[in-house]
Amino acid sequence: MGNSFAPADRPLLLADIRPIGFGLGLPERCDVLIAPGGTVAAVGPGLAADGAERIEGRGAFLSPGWTDLHAHIWYGGTDISIPPDEAGAARGVTTIVDAGSAGEANFHGFREYIAEPARENVYAFLNLGSIGLVACNRVSELMDMRSIDIDRIKATVEANRDVIRGLKVRASAVITGGWDMAPVKLAKKLGRILDLPLMVHVGEPPPLYDDVLAVLTEGDIVTHCFNGKVGGSILEDEDLYRLAEDAASRGVVLDVGHGGASFSFDVAKAALARGLKPKTISTDLHNRSMDQSVWDMATTLSKLLSLGMDFEDVVHAATIAPRQVIRLDTEDLLAIGKPAEFTLFEIEDSTVTVRDAHGATSLLEKTFEPRYAILGAHAVHAHRYHPMEGDVPRACAHCGWPLP
Repeated sequence: MGNSFAPADRPLLLADIRPIGFGLGLPERCDVLIAPGGTVAAVGPGLAADGAERIEGRGAFLSPGWTDLHAHIWYGGTDISIPPDEAGAARGVTTIVDAGSAGEANFHGFREYIAEPARENVYAFLNLGSIGLVACNRVSELMDMRSIDIDRIKATVEANRDVIRGLKVRASAVITGGWDMAPVKLAKKLGRILDLPLMVHVGEPPPLYDDVLAVLTEGDIVTHCFNGKVGGSILEDEDLYRLAEDAASRGVVLDVGHGGASFSFDVAKAALARGLKPKTISTDLHNRSMDQSVWDMATTLSKLLSLGMDFEDVVHAATIAPRQVIRLDTEDLLAIGKPAEFTLFEIEDSTVTVRDAHGATSLLEKTFEPRYAILGAHAVHAHRYHPMEGDVPRACAHCGWPLP
């Protein structure tokens, strides 16, 4: 599925940009020429191309395309998802990974109606539960073993390895009741059989965040790593904090997965102050988080920057690191002949008040401001999302049911 962007009818010239996140050996400022077929044709100062579409960077940053490792975009297939357009190129995101919206029973619909038509690159973590998030938190996808069909999971993965890049388990009491670690252990076993990483949602115990970390190995992902839920926060439990440090040191990916209930300013700030950084920054965007605390990828990146994470580390956690997790190419992405997938953005002074998932507020003095998502030789205008003013509730476009 990756880099399946449609060819353009002319080249694209990105003039006067500052490369960031590509590694060493590039000029501080340069131009990038992209061939109509969507590959990098030239990199250097003062490039010219007759008939090319020209984007004036004026010193804006050009990074590998922003990759959101955790979003929910199975729109129409679940009651929680948003259309890819609301999370993707219009917000500077070039690759979206849906984190378990679809299970084996409805993955074919996700592929046909979401992944294949999307203008962005779309991948997925397949939910261990057969029904996925059809009625999220109303009908659990993991009630007991009747919710899981091991043979069909294996068949679905084998038929869709170009899209499915991992397995997903929501391991918290509101989903699994008292089933504790059984789904996580089963998913880990399947991950070993299928050679796929496992993404685990941690939150309200059981199971304990501590026990989840003990099962995971290099390449697996803990999403909602900086949640502030009682019994699941690394800030309130020094033993758990040390377990998280140990897991990160052995290659377990700590993923932000902000969401509507799973990111705490206090927890993130304390962890960063002690040197524990998330490996990846993702939004957990869905229709119950978009207008509440999350907004979009750029705002989420801005929050981590404001809490003390280095600029270069934030860029890496939104670009190269998530690509590594889903086993995409990360080497020399500005080299001649490589597929062009970039985000053009600026860092602006701001006075934006934002919230975490628990209602705490913070003032952003610097914000990531996406200008274009570069999809092959197509430049898509992008900007940070601004939620509706006032208390205007979002509602389902089809049934009118108000969204929390």
